[in-house]
Amino acid sequence: MMLKRLLILSLLLTLLSPAVRAYEILYTAEISPDSQLAQVEIALSGEDMPSKLVLNLSSGRYRDLESSSPLEIEGDKANWRPEGKNPTLKYHFVINHQRSNGGFDSRITKDWAILRSDKLIAPVSATSRGRSTAQLKLLLPDEWYAALPYPKTEDNLYQLSDPKRKFVRPKGWMIVGKIGSRQDLIAGTETRVAGPKDENLRRQDTLAFLNWNLPELKQIFPLFPDHLLIVTADDPMWRGGLSGTRSLYMHADRPLISGNRTSSMIHELVHVGTGIHGDDESDWIVEGLAEFYSLEILRRTGGISETRYQEAMDKLVNWGKKAPSLLVKRSSGPITARAAGVMQQLDREIREASNGKASIDDVARELARTRGEVTLKRFRLLSEKAAGRPVAALAIENLTDQPQAPSK
Repeated sequence: MMLKRLLILSLLLTLLSPAVRAYEILYTAEISPDSQLAQVEIALSGEDMPSKLVLNLSSGRYRDLESSSPLEIEGDKANWRPEGKNPTLKYHFVINHQRSNGGFDSRITKDWAILRSDKLIAPVSATSRGRSTAQLKLLLPDEWYAALPYPKTEDNLYQLSDPKRKFVRPKGWMIVGKIGSRQDLIAGTETRVAGPKDENLRRQDTLAFLNWNLPELKQIFPLFPDHLLIVTADDPMWRGGLSGTRSLYMHADRPLISGNRTSSMIHELVHVGTGIHGDDESDWIVEGLAEFYSLEILRRTGGISETRYQEAMDKLVNWGKKAPSLLVKRSSGPITARAAGVMQQLDREIREASNGKASIDDVARELARTRGEVTLKRFRLLSEKAAGRPVAALAIENLTDQPQAPSK
């Protein structure tokens, strides 16, 4: 009798629950070293496809849009209204892109291409009741291979995922071509270091460094991705590091530990682990946490001694004196250095107030759990919750020398 009641209850719940609406997206990108372009197709299928898609073309890297369905270009927006059973939209994507200092953050040569997949597919806002599943298929020249931070279901076909979005797009760094790579399972994360085949890259050194430090980082960020791709290359690629979803780019010349004892690699890994961005006056929180942990993780793993750690922090604090305020839109140089000092002060304050039961790790872990935008107000609330009282480290007068401070 009990089993019968359970079966009836299950049937009623099924009938009363709204149907899960879904549709499929297949992204196909043909990479052409001769034209230095990627020919991209977005193909939809399913019973409940979006009624409208708006593509953001403001980067100027998307050309020759065409579709058999209604398509209107208005300034830097493309309004696409999919019709029929298998509507498609095609365009060309310009792969090469230089930063203001001349270095490339996206480049194709006759032998390889490095780019971000979230640039390859134009940003899209969808009018839809359903959720999508999505795959990315790459069409490559002979003897070219690919590395992406997604599971591969078959040759050059990748299953995409983004639980927070209804319309799933690929995200993160990718490299295709004649490439060399090393991979390992590190603390549960499938980790791959890849770069152009004939360049002198430290793939195995990087894996060893990650085996040493990534487990400690994952203690702070337990939701760290289960796939991690590190793309590296030499000049004329940009001489720095840039994080992305489940991935990061690092120039081949960047040391794993710099002369000032910080680590650009750990800095970018923190960005991967947190997935946060600041509002117009909170970028210092994002960058300050990453710079603080670039030293703190090395201290915890024995990469640097307590004495060297404190020397490095003192130098950052002194450099940070050149920054009159942290409350600016973009953090760099002295601002990030001053922010790292604030994070150390905050960590000590939370530990003291909680008798060692809490630390800045608890604040960073909560930010990483929810991801998205961080504000000073939220950062302060999380810090006060961890400390159990107001924190002097985040008082406005400790963040800016300017007499008029924002109200946040």
